[in-house]
Amino acid sequence: MSTTTPAIPLYGPSITLEHARKISAAAQQEARDNGWLMVVAIMDAGGHLVLLERMDGAQFGSVQVAQDKARSAVAFRRPTKAFHDMVAAGGEGLRMLAMSGAVPIDGGLPILVGGAVIGSIGISGGTSAQDGQVAQAALTASVS
Repeated sequence: MSTTTPAIPLYGPSITLEHARKISAAAQQEARDNGWLMVVAIMDAGGHLVLLERMDGAQFGSVQVAQDKARSAVAFRRPTKAFHDMVAAGGEGLRMLAMSGAVPIDGGLPILVGGAVIGSIGISGGTSAQDGQVAQAALTASVS
């Protein structure tokens, strides 16, 4: 019996500033709709910051956290919730804590176009689940 590991998407061309602005606007709308103050960080396929927006009143500590989540999502080409779940499961999953740059907190997602990673989004300012909700809503809204 063989097990198949899910394919990790390849990198594609980097996100444009225009696309990043649309995603950030959608993230901020989701945050406003829920009464949350968030920081939105969007990185390109190489892990470089394309856009950073801190909603009025959002805690400044979330600026770095949002960037860390975005960098983790693009570097490892997977949601930061995957690392969150590994830690929560305990046991062997705790080994991921030794992985430099892997952030085990929900709120970081790779941005995929045509199945390729073109960048990432990182959200911080709420609970882990709230950050994840805002990140997912932003990506969902930006493709509709």
